[in-house]
Amino acid sequence: MEWKDHAATLAASATPPGSRWREPIATTPRHTFVPRWWANTRDGWELRDGDSDHDRWLAAVYRDWTLVTRVGNLHADHAEPGACADGSPTSSSTLPGLIAQMFRHASIGDRCTVLDVGTGSGYGTAVLCNRLGAARVTSIDVDPYLNEAAAARLEKNGYKPRIITGDATGPLDWEGDRIVATVSVRPVPPSWLAALKTGGRLATTITGTSLILTADKQEDGGAVGRVEYDRAGFMRARAGADYPARDQSLLERAGVEEGENVESSRYPVLDVVNAWDVGTMLELIAPGIEHRYITDNGDRVALMAHPDGSWARAEERGGMVTVHQSGPRRLWSYLDAVRDRWIRHGELPFRGARATITPEGMITLRRGDWTAPIGQ
Repeated sequence: MEWKDHAATLAASATPPGSRWREPIATTPRHTFVPRWWANTRDGWELRDGDSDHDRWLAAVYRDWTLVTRVGNLHADHAEPGACADGSPTSSSTLPGLIAQMFRHASIGDRCTVLDVGTGSGYGTAVLCNRLGAARVTSIDVDPYLNEAAAARLEKNGYKPRIITGDATGPLDWEGDRIVATVSVRPVPPSWLAALKTGGRLATTITGTSLILTADKQEDGGAVGRVEYDRAGFMRARAGADYPARDQSLLERAGVEEGENVESSRYPVLDVVNAWDVGTMLELIAPGIEHRYITDNGDRVALMAHPDGSWARAEERGGMVTVHQSGPRRLWSYLDAVRDRWIRHGELPFRGARATITPEGMITLRRGDWTAPIGQ
């Protein structure tokens, strides 16, 4: 089975019938952009080399899923055979269905000029070039090697878009009609609003949430739009080679210390990270909480910690839930308030919320009598 057959099958699963992105995905050879990647296994991140198993390579890259290409500072291209990596993913080839979804939310017309924020493997940039032509496409990434490798692979496929190496949240040497980000931000970088033409549109996600935000630039330099009903999560935009190391000491304390406040909970222990809507609402209320979820022989423990010194531990043993909390805020109480609202109203309010963005990038979400400011 040749790559074109795989790509056609991928396009059919990643896009709805009639999508203008189906043909570009069906005719873009994704395998040329991801020759090696990291697989998340029980033993950690393990290297996969396409040349060592051609059939597995094609099966992996033409499936609608994300392939991690860089963990910490180590790109799969530079790893020794049989290598494992430690750390968090710092670059990937986003699943094609999500790429198409973000492009759709950006309302990209055939004559639009587009800034692709987060070059990564270069595959998304190639899909844009396939449809629009390379002259209308610019891509930006902070990592020089990512851009170097992507540019070479794009050129082998006949595309020479402009590629910028730099911090995408800083000043931009670009002006155009659409900005599509496959990294998350909070708030919207003011440089994006400055670079968009009046009437131009941005499509991005908000860091720490599953919110897809679309907004159209206004004459005053701000933008108005909404939170889409779809969900997505991307790595946050970074300004350096890796993300800053996180201090895990408060989470460790949360796992063992007696809380200042100890009480029973009316709700079961929840894995907040994988409860996307609940986690999103919590992030809007108290941004920056770190989570850890542990299971052991049917018992469940959830830990929460915030840089302000607040922490919580919820333990579910034998059907009973005990919550320990300390610090200036009661984090688990915030979580319970989110679940109370969901039960009372039948939904959480952020999907479909109206969004207004100041020229400085500060976001305000509104739906009915609910309002949420999103700043730093």
